[in-house]
Amino acid sequence: MRRILVTGASGFVGTHLVERLKKGREYDVFASVFGQSEGFISNLLPASRVFPLNLMDAEQTRRVVTHIKPQAVVHLAALAAAGASFDKPVETLVNNISVQVNLLEALVRLNSKPTILIIGSGEEYGMVRKEDLPIDEETPLRPVSPYAVSKVAQDFLGYQYYLSYQLPVIRLRPFNHTGERQTDQFVVPAFAKQIAEIEAGKAEGVLKVGNLQATRDFTDVKDMVIAYELALTQCRPGEVYNIGSGRGVSINQILRQLMAMSKVAIRVEKDRKRFRKLDVPMIVADNRRFRKATGWKLTIPLAETLTCVLDYWRGEIKKSSPSSKGSKA
Repeated sequence: MRRILVTGASGFVGTHLVERLKKGREYDVFASVFGQSEGFISNLLPASRVFPLNLMDAEQTRRVVTHIKPQAVVHLAALAAAGASFDKPVETLVNNISVQVNLLEALVRLNSKPTILIIGSGEEYGMVRKEDLPIDEETPLRPVSPYAVSKVAQDFLGYQYYLSYQLPVIRLRPFNHTGERQTDQFVVPAFAKQIAEIEAGKAEGVLKVGNLQATRDFTDVKDMVIAYELALTQCRPGEVYNIGSGRGVSINQILRQLMAMSKVAIRVEKDRKRFRKLDVPMIVADNRRFRKATGWKLTIPLAETLTCVLDYWRGEIKKSSPSSKGSKA
């Protein structure tokens, strides 16, 4: 079995990726987490496979990497909210760039050269033009948020270490993905959580929204982590690949589908706080390069994903209600 290190493993995508890798017999999975190994990750891996690690600490990073000696690495650890990055641009840039430099420096010092997935973002393309759609890997990068700039930097840092040190780095640019356990900083769980709270009587019957006109390319996170697993063995080091459904759907369509599942009447209200300072009208991936390399295809329709996300938040809201916690005698 190959020893694989997943950074940021306690996060939304990290837990889904660890779940996916654990299903097979190819990988002995190790995880790095920021802080203590609590939460869902503790259900997936024994404590001996989970390493609390501040990747901003170069020496600690070197010690953990040297101890694990991974043969493959998926680097997920990052501040990941594009909207929030406008309020914390310096923190976003310093964190996302520094943690990757520290990780790559630690990996350079290993005698072996593990396969490394650098997870960029479709946000790197930024302000695309109509003639750019769907977006292929040759589309110019025009990032519009500090988060997107940090992802461009991570992308090209990975390429630099491939060229300078011959590290087998594969760069991925995933487009929007969603599913259970994603925080409500993102649009689909933000809608779903509000609906669940309204259904449970914990909020008034008003769902607050931002820009509903934007069109995005959504993939279920469970399909996305299958793509990451395939990339480890099927993609070429030094190359960059888009991962997305190849289909655009408006945020308004997402909202309408979720509201159609609601058990109560809900009124929609615009909230200026939920609008980004700058929002790209349409982002849709051209995924042909990745599909040709790996044979990857979608298995989960968007309607199923939305149902799962709403049911997840219904469960979370129910768990947080006093009646579900029992009473003391």
